Amino acid sequence: MLTRSDLRRIALALPEAYEDTHRRRPAFRVHKRIFCMLGVTGNPALFTSLGWDDVAVVKLDREDQLNMAAAWPQAVQPTETYGHHGWTYVRLHAIDSATLETVLRLAWAHVAPKRLLKGP
Repeated sequence: MLTRSDLRRIALALPEAYEDTHRRRPAFRVHKRIFCMLGVTGNPALFTSLGWDDVAVVKLDREDQLNMAAAWPQAVQPTETYGHHGWTYVRLHAIDSATLETVLRLAWAHVAPKRLLKGP
């Protein structure tokens, strides 16, 4: 079972990613754009399931979102309110490390500046 620390480590390893807060919850950004938020027990603002510590929300391209949700339905699901915009739940207790790395990289790439996508 993955933890918040695992997600934090993977997210912060992405180029120019940093941790900030958004609506009193940890948020991971690249160039001021959020690609992931961690849930906080008792704080369901924006997304109902973000009121739990073992849930994160990521911003995916809609096609990536649908593909990941089809491949890992227990771990990856579109949010009930903004799913059509790519916001996607990730359930940490139901995902493995390699899949989480893929999901976070896709979310990061969705919001990162194009110059970062080209690599060094």
